[in-house]
Amino acid sequence: MIDLSEKIAVVTGAGRGIGKGCALELARHGADVVINDRPDSADLDATADEIRSLGRHCHVIAADVFSRAGCEQFVADVLTAVDRIDILVSNPAFSRRGAFLDYSPDLFEQTIAGTLTSGFHMSQLVARHMVKRGAGGKIVFISSVQAEMPIGLCVAYGAAKAALNHMSQTIAVELSSHRINVNVIEPGWIDTPGEHVTFSEETIAAEGRKLPWGRLGLPEEIGRAAAFLASDDADYVTGAILPVDGCFRFKDCRPASMMPLKEGSRE
Repeated sequence: MIDLSEKIAVVTGAGRGIGKGCALELARHGADVVINDRPDSADLDATADEIRSLGRHCHVIAADVFSRAGCEQFVADVLTAVDRIDILVSNPAFSRRGAFLDYSPDLFEQTIAGTLTSGFHMSQLVARHMVKRGAGGKIVFISSVQAEMPIGLCVAYGAAKAALNHMSQTIAVELSSHRINVNVIEPGWIDTPGEHVTFSEETIAAEGRKLPWGRLGLPEEIGRAAAFLASDDADYVTGAILPVDGCFRFKDCRPASMMPLKEGSRE
């Protein structure tokens, strides 16, 4: 059993979806949690109530973590509410699909800022606190299989997530002497509220059946991976990139998806 009791975790973007799944799983394994989402989030209080129903303490701090100033204020508010940060799950993201030839330069920069740069700001500020404390720590970035897969209409988001992966491994190298573990989770296609805004229920059900696991992933499945990486059981794991995708990356590599062989072929 993963034991996170007496640990304090911070999860950004925790109002719903993957961030909420991570916050709840950390709490189920004993951590007290500080959750964050944008100031206009309608979901944070409900998520906090679920965490408290598990018998854990939960602080709610709404903040815009897409800017340096917002991250600085957020971390300051966290350290006013609690005395330390043992675990950071960095989960900010911004994504808008669009064709490369028509993609807005401003939208590209907004996606990089919200998906990559905000992760730099949060992890740097929290890592400085962890180094000052001298007690190690765990940083988990939420990336995406799109870091590895050049999916059409996702030029900005895929680029941001690929850069996030590389950045995380550089951070892991630099923080290893401080015994701060830095790892990445790559979710595949996860059944989050945002997917139901983008796709119809019928499309989600039909496309899920086509995946190797026969369904979309669940936010709590990403949360379970985060709980492991945040635990002492993962003490020797740092600089890792962990896909949690039900084999989504290789969905077109199955024999049924391949061209039929010529009759009599030995290949």
